[in-house]
Amino acid sequence: MILEHLAALNSSRVILASASPRRKEILHNVGLRVEVVPSTFEENLAKHNFQGGAAYAQATALAKAQEVARREWPSHDRPRLVIGADTVVEQGKCILEKPADANDARKMLSRLSGEQHHVHTGVALIVPSGEGPDHAGVSRSFAGTTCVEFAELSSCEIAAYIATGECFGKAGAYGIQGPAGTWVRGIQGCYFNVMGFPVHAFAAEVASLIRAGLIDSQSIV
Repeated sequence: MILEHLAALNSSRVILASASPRRKEILHNVGLRVEVVPSTFEENLAKHNFQGGAAYAQATALAKAQEVARREWPSHDRPRLVIGADTVVEQGKCILEKPADANDARKMLSRLSGEQHHVHTGVALIVPSGEGPDHAGVSRSFAGTTCVEFAELSSCEIAAYIATGECFGKAGAYGIQGPAGTWVRGIQGCYFNVMGFPVHAFAAEVASLIRAGLIDSQSIV
């Protein structure tokens, strides 16, 4: 997919519009060097305007990428690709983002206890054009969804996990790659999507842009 193009992609700026260390790590492990430029988008889209968490995460990811692409457009070294991402957890009809505090985290984890939920990660790819900051050039977005089943959680387990501080900064108040992984009975779908970035779907989309000549084909080997 993109492995044969990594040298060319790494020869110019690829921006990750997210401060998530997990997303950077996933991309780094693939071999893609990314420059982290966190988006300042407030992530305040009205959830009721979207048909579920996947659409909401996709729209938020696009807004994040657009904000960074506009901000970086005047740069003398314009990025080749801007990557936006956003992850939410959906249980029933409730969309869960990052917990505001310990009490919020407790409520989220209690809700997920013994139940299935869906993790949606929206991804947006922007190839900036030379026409101006309001002309994004090429933009594509999609969402990946993974179904996760949790075991029953005791109040003591939840309290102990919250005390580690790991629940903060994570959608649904947990990270599958840490101690909370012991609660997961099973998943259906991409594991990396639960971490915050559906890397296979991302690679397929970038490869599609390359084949279509939409990412500077002259510098792609």
